[in-house]
Amino acid sequence: MYGRLFELPNTSFFLFGPRGSGKTSFLKEHLRPALHVDLLSQELFIRYASEPGLFRSKIQVLKAGDWVWIDEVQRLPSLLNEVHWGIENKQLKFALSGSSARKMKRAGVNLLAGRALSKLMFPFVPEELGKDFDLDQILRFGSLPIVFASEDKKERLKAYVQTYIRDEIQTEALVKDLPSFLRFLKVSALLHGQTLSLSSVARDAAVKRPTVENYFSILEDTLLGKLLYPFESGLRVKERRHPKFYWVDPGLVRAIREDWGPLVATERGPLFEGLVFMLLRSAQYYQGTIDEISYWGTPDLEVDFIVKAHSKFAAVEVKSGERLRKDDLAGLKSIGDLPKLKRRILVYPSVEHQETSDGIEVMGFQQFSDELKTGLV
Repeated sequence: MYGRLFELPNTSFFLFGPRGSGKTSFLKEHLRPALHVDLLSQELFIRYASEPGLFRSKIQVLKAGDWVWIDEVQRLPSLLNEVHWGIENKQLKFALSGSSARKMKRAGVNLLAGRALSKLMFPFVPEELGKDFDLDQILRFGSLPIVFASEDKKERLKAYVQTYIRDEIQTEALVKDLPSFLRFLKVSALLHGQTLSLSSVARDAAVKRPTVENYFSILEDTLLGKLLYPFESGLRVKERRHPKFYWVDPGLVRAIREDWGPLVATERGPLFEGLVFMLLRSAQYYQGTIDEISYWGTPDLEVDFIVKAHSKFAAVEVKSGERLRKDDLAGLKSIGDLPKLKRRILVYPSVEHQETSDGIEVMGFQQFSDELKTGLV
């Protein structure tokens, strides 16, 4: 079993992450709860849904400081009222894990008013896999633990997509028109890492624009993807307002597109860029070395990521080539006047570290991953 960078909090917390990201395995290994409630058990789900007071009677006999773990908490958000009571009146600590925050965001749901931390778990990152990290294999099949541990990664990914559609979408009734959502999934996988025109996505998926906005929010709430918004700066350029969308794992992108063969050159760039974005987000949530992530662009030039930490910035451009090309420096050169910009970094899969005459750092993916441990700025 691989160690995770996620550290168990010493107070109540929500732990969300996509299905198969290792939340349950981690908590089984590191948490010794006085009470474990697995809401995937239909029997328990029905019991607590029909008799809400039963859960309070269970936690009422526990002592202060005891841990209570509710797995798949999103299936029964009403239990959070009892969790609130347990924190306030019994000084219990709760681990609340799940793969979707969507039901929790609905009006009237008790989100514990800041009494529980909000944490995320991601697919495996290079530091967690150590010598077993293989960039080509990760770009091809991804690094979700449930897939990474499988002997037949292709079949596991197929099953994963089917499970997501069945369990997250159909069972939770998140969409009314499943065929439309399936068309949208195909389109969104083709647009991985690209700047979005929601009107164009709606046209390609044959749905209305508000429906597309709702579908993207479903992917975000089920932790399978993230919208990345443009950086707001004082540069004298007209910046794009459209977001980009990144899936959380390159294997999912290829599975939804039904691309099972070896990687081809045209897909390496977006998949590698998405992997770097996942790595940045994991550093934001695991190590706390990043405050905000955005992208910067003009109609002609773009920088993939603007990383903010401690009111300072680092600009990160990602390229999948095997050597430095002068054209790859254009975006980073154009952003040189950004106030409080401390570093400009160009990341390749594997190159020798060097610095250009105007201060742009060129480094390989492994070095970039290592530097995230202590922060880019």
